[in-house]
Amino acid sequence: MRLSVVDVGSKTVRLVVADAEGGVPLPVHTAKWKTRLSEQVEADGRISDEDLRQLVEAVGAAARTAKEWGAAEPLAFATAVVRNAPNRLEVLDAVRTGTGVRICTLPGEVEAELTFLGARRWMGWQAGPLALFDIGGGSLEVAFGRGRLPDFAASLPLGANRLTLEFFEDQGLPSTRSVKALRRRTRHQLRDVAARIRWEGPRTAVATSRNFQQLARLCGAAPGRQGPFVPRHLECRELRCCIDTLAALSAAERAELPGISVPRAKQSLAGAIVAHTAMKLTGIKTVTICPWAIREGILLRYIEDGPAWWSAVTEPGDDGGTAGAVPLRIATPPA
Repeated sequence: MRLSVVDVGSKTVRLVVADAEGGVPLPVHTAKWKTRLSEQVEADGRISDEDLRQLVEAVGAAARTAKEWGAAEPLAFATAVVRNAPNRLEVLDAVRTGTGVRICTLPGEVEAELTFLGARRWMGWQAGPLALFDIGGGSLEVAFGRGRLPDFAASLPLGANRLTLEFFEDQGLPSTRSVKALRRRTRHQLRDVAARIRWEGPRTAVATSRNFQQLARLCGAAPGRQGPFVPRHLECRELRCCIDTLAALSAAERAELPGISVPRAKQSLAGAIVAHTAMKLTGIKTVTICPWAIREGILLRYIEDGPAWWSAVTEPGDDGGTAGAVPLRIATPPA
């Protein structure tokens, strides 16, 4: 069985085509198309007509590529940049009409849970109680669990691009005041979630997303060209030093640092501040960089739970949203 998943993110549309024999999604082809939606959305978060046109073209190209590689219609979803857009329903309808691909948005907690599943399968049961962090363009996902699915999951408005636009947009070099203000915002937003993670006492902590991968590379982790099986870690104390480095440089200068790509250079400081604050507040000194995340989580759930699961997730609700996209397992905080 050959499957494909399309991920509409804040900067790119990504396609993964994978063989699912034996219950493991083994990639046979990956591709991406640049859109940079988060950099071009209107002041109120709306996706403009021009950006929508580019998005439809990218999703259409992804669907055609998936078909060329022998996969059925992609399992397609969009993250926070579309989920939070005031014209979200128009965007989803336009993509469906223009490409034939039924794309959905998922609640942030569901994104966290699917990402946790991907990380759990990659890390294995030897990881024990597992904490997960994922910094996207629009949100930060946090999860904790002892089993296949998390016992606790949360999504917070602490995405690297979102915070860059709010705190650093009009600055060449970020001011000390802005950096401190961002730290305060992050601490406030993370307070309750961090308390829960500390209470649970995870044995292993993992981080996914390009933001974490690039920060780990900046701190000395192996480059991506060495493959996914090379162990990569990110330490809290090293990350703290990198924040000072990033804060002293312009976006163009950051792009010359190891691991920091040009498209993500501008938001790298905000991502580093969120990552460091999350690790510090939860008491986690080291995270393992995990190459599997939400795309692999979606493929795994489809393989393990069948097509009916995805049909339920993408079933439209009364408001045009995805009625089936409910949290998989959300435990109440300890008394």
